[in-house]
Amino acid sequence: MRLSAVVLLISTSLVLAGSVVIKTMVFPTETSTSYVELVPLKPLDLRAFTLCMRVATELKGHREVILFAYRTEDHDGLNVWRELDGRLSLYLASSGQGVLFEVPQLEALETHLCVTWDSSSGAAALFMNGRKSLTKIYKKGHAIHSGGKVIIGQDPDGYLGSFDQKQCFIGEISDINMWDSVLSDSTIQDMYAGKRVPRGNVFDWENTELKINGKVEVITREL
Repeated sequence: MRLSAVVLLISTSLVLAGSVVIKTMVFPTETSTSYVELVPLKPLDLRAFTLCMRVATELKGHREVILFAYRTEDHDGLNVWRELDGRLSLYLASSGQGVLFEVPQLEALETHLCVTWDSSSGAAALFMNGRKSLTKIYKKGHAIHSGGKVIIGQDPDGYLGSFDQKQCFIGEISDINMWDSVLSDSTIQDMYAGKRVPRGNVFDWENTELKINGKVEVITREL
């Protein structure tokens, strides 16, 4: 029994030693004033990207939910939404013409979500918990330009303002990472599994500066 206890203790220590501690943003209530601005490591001049996050929400029914918003002075640059019917969508330089994916609903159990897009081919895809969607062609030849702000929790209809509380996010979001390239399927699957992968060069969650506004709590936890 004593030997078993020692083995168990060693195994537990190894698990804890290999764990990753991350910060998590909790948006507890519906509001038009609470959001977090993410400060990128480099300007968002992009012709390809991989954007990943961990998200959990209990929002149900016919309600749009903003998951990620990049807004320039002139227009929406890059938005990720949960649509009224539960589909997930990507919009580039448009609030009306996006690419939509029929996928399982987001829920209280955490989902690891990634969106990829490449301008040269227009290939766009979505990953949920390591599983890849079909590929769709969207905005071939388009380029995302710098000069905007990245907002989590609200959809800015103007430059860093004009928020609609009926579109706000309620729940928790963490582990937001972004690369200026399309990562391989295996790398995204490793990320979902909690393994170490090359750090994001646009957003690296371990080192991303968060500018918190309103009622948003930031907690730490282990993956």
